[in-house]
Amino acid sequence: MDRKCVETKFFDDEEEFPLADGQALPRVRIAYETWGTLNAERSNAILLYHALSGSHHAAGYNSSIDGVDDYWQPEMHDGWWEEMIGPGKALDTDRYFIICHNYLGGCYGSTGPSSLNPQTNLPWGAAFPRIAAADQVRASTRLLDHLGIEQLLAVVGPSVGGLLALTFATTHPQRVKKVVSIAAGFKTTVLNRLILFEQILAIENDPNFKGGDYYADGPPTYGLALARMISHKTFVHLDAIERRARQDIVQDKDSLAWFRVNDQVQSYMLYQGKKFVRRFDANTYLRIIEMWCSYDAVAEAKANSPRELLARCADAGQQWLVFSIDSDFCFYPEEQADLTLHLERADIQSTQITVHSDKGHDSFLLEPHLYTPHIAWILGA
Repeated sequence: MDRKCVETKFFDDEEEFPLADGQALPRVRIAYETWGTLNAERSNAILLYHALSGSHHAAGYNSSIDGVDDYWQPEMHDGWWEEMIGPGKALDTDRYFIICHNYLGGCYGSTGPSSLNPQTNLPWGAAFPRIAAADQVRASTRLLDHLGIEQLLAVVGPSVGGLLALTFATTHPQRVKKVVSIAAGFKTTVLNRLILFEQILAIENDPNFKGGDYYADGPPTYGLALARMISHKTFVHLDAIERRARQDIVQDKDSLAWFRVNDQVQSYMLYQGKKFVRRFDANTYLRIIEMWCSYDAVAEAKANSPRELLARCADAGQQWLVFSIDSDFCFYPEEQADLTLHLERADIQSTQITVHSDKGHDSFLLEPHLYTPHIAWILGA
């Protein structure tokens, strides 16, 4: 896109926003960006969901977002899917209108724990409620209603975004024709629930966390950095981590009193953790990983079984494309096989593509050539 500048837009929904757990937000703000042009029939829209710690800024150049302050670090200024969005690319902006919004509970402009609670005029902090995948989808539909889009051409989601794409497709089957799920699954596995729980404990046990009310005194940087290190080793293939590790070893006297960092991999992981805390809010991280930890597609859509759930998609005539990455340690290939099996049992037109990569889960961010032909095919089919 040649660093085309884009601007974050905001949808302020003044109506009460009910949540799956029975609570409600008095009003919400959703930060989003768009690329391409919505056609006269409003039939070429694609909703893109971002990954766990991503943002709505998927393409172009954006150096600032109102109200985001220090979280919008220079590494965020370029879009995270730059090679996939634009003229002639997988999400072709000459043909399609692409929308991506920051998650509810986020820290990049959408209403979240660091936003001001209108009842106290202080950050929500610990009082900010739990957010389910169904709540995120409800935020999406309100945004689409605001934009005047009744039906999407497609919903696309990598990683955690793939879970939301699944919930959108099953809770609003008539509002989307095609679904692209990349390195995601159908239900959070026991292994991932344990890995996510480790991250929750890391943040909760940082003395600066203070139950989530830390905005006046400083964030739980140690706990959030440790949580990121726990997750990072599942996003990047271990061989790739070893290749990326810098040759110089950086000691961290603030975090380690006795142990001496003695190899490049340890130094690399410390760097990744410390870099992350500059651009993300710990409360937001907790809300999103809790959403992921409890994810079950059947429960989110209030269905009784996978077959009943996906019968909705079959009745709507949806077409699915499922990507699996053979070196993925985050969403293992067996998870996409399980999703595809459910789709086939429901007689949904589906295609599963296995990407062969040595880059692990992050392949979808790093190797656009492995995904572009297949995505272009399903969108044009």
